[in-house]
Amino acid sequence: MSSARRMRLWRMIAAQAGPRPVALEHVCASAIAATRTDGAAVAVALVASPRETLYSSSRIASEAEDLSLSVGEGPCIDALSGAPALAPDLRSSQSLARWPVFAPAAVQAGIHAVFALPLRIGAVRLGVLDLYRTEPGELHRDRLLDALVLADTACAVLLDTAEHDLPGPASEPIGLQHPEVHQATGMVSVQLGVTVALASARLRAHAYAHERRLQDVARDVVARRLRFHRDDTAHGSRFEGDGPDED
Repeated sequence: MSSARRMRLWRMIAAQAGPRPVALEHVCASAIAATRTDGAAVAVALVASPRETLYSSSRIASEAEDLSLSVGEGPCIDALSGAPALAPDLRSSQSLARWPVFAPAAVQAGIHAVFALPLRIGAVRLGVLDLYRTEPGELHRDRLLDALVLADTACAVLLDTAEHDLPGPASEPIGLQHPEVHQATGMVSVQLGVTVALASARLRAHAYAHERRLQDVARDVVARRLRFHRDDTAHGSRFEGDGPDED
């Protein structure tokens, strides 16, 4: 990566931030402008769930992030492994074969291309920078190189936020948009007597099976309007009042 490229992109970010400290929203706005995409989001990797969105630039970016979290697949999930996941046309046979649930649902929501770039420092995987387009199209070489530089910048912003705002290295990043998902995951883990990972999978399965947002299902669990039971089917659960409860 040339120093001229980095300086050009940093000037873009600084112009977005103005007198304010540089934040994820400024990096994402610069990424959208540099890559000519329509939306951007930053998500971090967590233990209790595959990912958690810290920032999304628009409705379409939020919907794509929610969809990926609910179905548990998509470029945004794959990029957590540490390699970019580029899907220039979600309608293609390759995309449909790789993400059979996410791809058609994303297209239906108006998302036709996704470019997911890992946020990592050496072997440490922090999360993903996701870029979205409403029309299919490749991310050409120069724009991809710009996106990779901006992903590095997003890493630096995340680390700076952690250093200044978190009480200790074991803490999760602050500012999570949907903390109720983690609270609900813990509650379902207790209700079913399963691991947190399995509880997270049950929450996502319920949301997908009932065509609901994962966050809405989590809010019902936290408010005790919805409870999971050991004798339910894989996608089953009961709203309070539907049947006998368990202590």
